Amino acid sequence: MKKSAEPTVDAYISGFPKDVQQKLKKVRATIRKAAPGAVEKISYRIPAYRLNGYYLIYFAAFKSHLGMYPAPIENPEFKTALAVYKSGKATAKFSFDKPIPLGLIARIVKFKIKESLARAAAKKKKRA
Repeated sequence: MKKSAEPTVDAYISGFPKDVQQKLKKVRATIRKAAPGAVEKISYRIPAYRLNGYYLIYFAAFKSHLGMYPAPIENPEFKTALAVYKSGKATAKFSFDKPIPLGLIARIVKFKIKESLARAAAKKKKRA
């Protein structure tokens, strides 16, 4: 039996209208630039980025917005900036009718990298 091809982020993005594709490509480029060592894959049928054995960030497109998960909604560093985008416990919802805050997304990814590095260090220390 022939195994089907693994889904890709390119395939995910290509499934949306051209205007949404452009926004998704910008978000993808922002994440890749902020986390150049992260592994890009599809997880839970949406784009995901993994580093040091931990998932950093996921994003998904919907009819009128882009969702990012998990967003540090309650973290003091981001609480004010994300307040207008908060839509759930750890979800940021960026409306397609407004500019996507790419700088904020980059800051979130860099924050998530620090969290990932801290978790990896703690795990390594625990094993030693």
